[in-house]
Amino acid sequence: METNRQKKIAGVIQKDLAEILQRAAQGGGLTNIIMTVTKVKVTSDLSIAKVYISFFPHDKGKELLEGIRSNQPLIKHELSQRTRNQLRRVPELEFFIDDSLEYINRIEKSLKGDDNPLENPDLLDKRKKS
Repeated sequence: METNRQKKIAGVIQKDLAEILQRAAQGGGLTNIIMTVTKVKVTSDLSIAKVYISFFPHDKGKELLEGIRSNQPLIKHELSQRTRNQLRRVPELEFFIDDSLEYINRIEKSLKGDDNPLENPDLLDKRKKS
């Protein structure tokens, strides 16, 4: 269970990282891409922050994530400059793609469209007997 301290640190990191990444994207000429820091989870010892980012359009997500990961030291430095009055130590940043919105959209499309497993049970994997 997350402590209040973990939640506060995660909130500070989420807010500042969102601004840092948006500015970096615009500076790099990526004006047609939307990046959202959807969630930050900080470990109990406050040493690692897992950062989940949602990209739109989704197809560029992997490529952008690699760019973010390769610039992790610069991003961490920028974050430490912004949070120096709030955090003594900035945790190590680990970046992941948050594809939950894409997953939800796929489920909605399949329920509305032809590939609705409720109307066409052949689409579902057959259950294996144990």
